[in-house]
Amino acid sequence: MKKIIYIIAVIIAYGLTSCDEIKFGDEFLGDAPESSGATLEEMFSSFINSEKILNRAYSNLPYGLPLNDSKMNGHVLETCTDLNYTFGTDIFVSLYYNGALNASSNSHGQIYQYGSESDWSAIRYSWIYIENIDKTPDIPESIKAERIAEAKMIIAISYSEMLRNIGGFPWIDHAVEPNETMQYPRLTFAESVDKIIALIDEAAPHLLWKQSDTDDGRMTKAGALGLKLRVLLFAASPTFNASVPWHGEADEYTRYANVDPARWTRAKNAGEEFMRSLSENGIYTLIKPEEETHQARREAYRKAYYDRGGTEILISVRKGFSSEIHEFYYGQRYYTSPTLNYVNMFSWEDGTDFPQNFNWENPATEPFFTEDDHKPMRDPRLYENVCVPGDIHFNGTIPPYYREHPNFRVGSNGGFFMMKFIFQDYPLRDGRPVQWPFMRLPEVLLSYAEAINETDGVPDAKAYECVNTIRSRVGLTALPQGLNKEQFREAVLKERALELGFEEVRWYDLVRWNRADDFKKTLYYLDVRIKSGTVSNPTSYSFAPMPLLPRYWARNWDTKWYLSPVPQNEINKKYGMTQNPGW
Repeated sequence: MKKIIYIIAVIIAYGLTSCDEIKFGDEFLGDAPESSGATLEEMFSSFINSEKILNRAYSNLPYGLPLNDSKMNGHVLETCTDLNYTFGTDIFVSLYYNGALNASSNSHGQIYQYGSESDWSAIRYSWIYIENIDKTPDIPESIKAERIAEAKMIIAISYSEMLRNIGGFPWIDHAVEPNETMQYPRLTFAESVDKIIALIDEAAPHLLWKQSDTDDGRMTKAGALGLKLRVLLFAASPTFNASVPWHGEADEYTRYANVDPARWTRAKNAGEEFMRSLSENGIYTLIKPEEETHQARREAYRKAYYDRGGTEILISVRKGFSSEIHEFYYGQRYYTSPTLNYVNMFSWEDGTDFPQNFNWENPATEPFFTEDDHKPMRDPRLYENVCVPGDIHFNGTIPPYYREHPNFRVGSNGGFFMMKFIFQDYPLRDGRPVQWPFMRLPEVLLSYAEAINETDGVPDAKAYECVNTIRSRVGLTALPQGLNKEQFREAVLKERALELGFEEVRWYDLVRWNRADDFKKTLYYLDVRIKSGTVSNPTSYSFAPMPLLPRYWARNWDTKWYLSPVPQNEINKKYGMTQNPGW
């Protein structure tokens, strides 16, 4: 499918034709007249046709699960964190595990390849829609205002992704005209944050708090306010809001010029704005288990992140209906493994911390399932995020996590397998329309709790309630009272990793909190062998924690990795983009 625009240079190239003359021949837009090359006048001649332009903008929103190998060679973002590890030998591994990434890489193995992401397409289609929707004669004014607000939210989401990955960005605030000079100077970090927030504030009043079942998936006010909190929390965090630059070359394009505690207050206020609207409008709430059992809690958690609609998804991105669009992701399961470091974060089922000094070689108790009746013993979210020894996996099979398994791969196995979005059996996937949960209610609750703690210097009852509500859903006990600022912060960051694992949260948490130690620390896998039973039907296992091969970062850490490099060819175009620190 031909892409209309997705990098600045291409924006200008297409802009050489007036907006009225741009042809839309993309297959996505449907049958005649579009497929024969309709003009913008024709595309906005009816409400039905105009919807296709906005839908095209929606189709370019970020999607966290690999649909092919066009981004990060098909890996998930957690593979660059302490939560996950890949045993592959592809470009992604070369760039990040071996430290080969540079400003000339221009590879689809990158986390974020500025200029080649679909963000620019989303922005371009959105501005085309905003500037031309007045040509549509049969669109009601109330719907028009809402649709324009949706387009603004698509732009805000696209720029928020740029902010988190490259810092300040060039700001395109219209559909480019043919004779414009190619000058789009990079905004400072502060200006970039303010532009995104202003756009969200413009959009939010015109959006429904929650969409109807018919229009589920469109932007909502709840999603807008949630995104506002995400952006302000990221900006207020100490990597970008500190007296000491996070890198020797960090400048106004990649950080605030000073430290200001008021930025935390701004994030807290955004959280309070969301909570007030939630109190006034209701509807959104955590999906609760149907009964107080381990399996029911796990199923409630699964519905919360996987199922469309419901009462927990604030921003949903769709690329199709069938679970088959995730086939490429399913295929990566044999080459990628959650780390033992991640598994150890999950508490016992009652909420008691799993001991970090657990004696794996001679355990006093089983770590995953009881030996007699095979009941799970840990936080239900562990079993939903990770396939652990003793559990079944894809299509009801016993995966090769133990050495005696006939399909065990030496050097390509960490003792665990990714479970989230994959599931244990086909019936769990069949007939369930897929989505990417770009934002869920738990993220907002945890962000608000964090902002309260950082603003006030101590967690209050509201902060505790936000965290404990999430823990309660999966049967865990409440956090202990009396935590100080640092202890509560660690508890929140840990809860974010547990609740939002494989949802592209951990990387940005480590970046914004300047957690260099987490990038440099030793990561472990679990060597698993049969202790009793047969090769085809093992009943218990023996374990030995082993260090994974260290990434380049372990010995050569540089904070430049917090932001992606700007491709040199983009800088050479001289429209105003500059290089990021260290690249």
